[in-house]
Amino acid sequence: MKTLLGLQQLSTRFDDAINDWGGSLLSLAIRFYVGGQFLKAGLTKVSDWSATLALFHEEYKVPLLSPDVAAVMGAAGELALPVLLFVGLLSRPAALALFAVNVMAVISYPQLFSFDCPAAINDHFYWGALLLVVAAFGPGRFSLDNILNKKP
Repeated sequence: MKTLLGLQQLSTRFDDAINDWGGSLLSLAIRFYVGGQFLKAGLTKVSDWSATLALFHEEYKVPLLSPDVAAVMGAAGELALPVLLFVGLLSRPAALALFAVNVMAVISYPQLFSFDCPAAINDHFYWGALLLVVAAFGPGRFSLDNILNKKP
């Protein structure tokens, strides 16, 4: 009986380690994957600012914001928030803020509710779900949040 209890404790510790380390690695992969997608979009926006402004003026229909303000806010969010995700600093707020940028991108897409909606819009739904995973479960061990939250 004593051996069985010892094996159960070992199994529980092993499961805890897999959950902790595995979840942390998964969170790191999600943060880098989704952050990379948005960083690329932000870099594309700033690489040709006049084209970006033209898109926001003529194609994207951002509610409640002027096209110029929407372009600046979108580009700023796509450039700054992924960096926070990469290093794992303010990870949950950064994931939620990037989720909001993502929602605005989906809402602003003019063909979203037509039958001509491109398959690429599905990527935004996947990215949104992954961002909610980071917001719900946190950045894991491999983050500045984890280092800064450790008690001395």
